Amino acid sequence: MKLVVVSAGLSVPSSTRLLADRLAAAVVRRADTEVDVQVIEVRDLAVEIAHHLTNGFPGQALAAAQDAVTGADGLIVVTPVFSASYSGLFKSFFDLLDKDALTGKPVLLAATGGTARHSLVLDHALRPLFSYLKAVAVPTGVYAASEDWGAEGLAQRIERAGRELSSLMPKAERRTEPGVVPFAEQLAALEP
Repeated sequence: MKLVVVSAGLSVPSSTRLLADRLAAAVVRRADTEVDVQVIEVRDLAVEIAHHLTNGFPGQALAAAQDAVTGADGLIVVTPVFSASYSGLFKSFFDLLDKDALTGKPVLLAATGGTARHSLVLDHALRPLFSYLKAVAVPTGVYAASEDWGAEGLAQRIERAGRELSSLMPKAERRTEPGVVPFAEQLAALEP
C-alpha cells in the first residue's frame, strides 16, 4: 500500500509535520500489509507552485509530488490554520491537480492551530474542498491546537482516524463477497 502525506507546515520544526507523522504512524500500525509512506512538504515546493500558477507547467519536484498524490492508495493532508481556513500554499498545491485526480481516493483530513476556536476548519474548509475533488474523507478529522499536545484525547483521535483511513485503503488481498462492489468503484461508476 502506498500512503502519501501532504504536510503544509511552514516552520521547522513544525507542529503540522508532527501531527502528520503521528497520523501516518497510526495508519501503519493499523494496516494488515506493508505500507510505503511518502511525505510531501509543500513549503519545499512553494517556488514551483508559484511558477506553475503563472506559466502553466510544473517543475520536476512538483510533478513528482503530483504523481505521488495521484498514485497513492490513501492520503493524509495536514495544514496549519490561517485566517480560519487552510493555508494558501496548501490550497494552491491542490488547485494544480487534475480535477479528477482524487476521485474515490480515501483521505484523512487534519489541521493545526494556536487555539481550539479554529477546529471547525476541518468541516467548513477541508471537507468541502476534498468533496469537490471527489475524494472520500474519513469520518474522523484531527485538529490539534497548541494546548492539545500532550493532553488527553489527541492520541485517541489520531488512532481512530488512522484506523478509518487504513480500513478504506486497498488491501494486498482484499476479499469481497461475490456481487459486492468496493465503494471506490461505485464512486467511479457514477462519473459521467
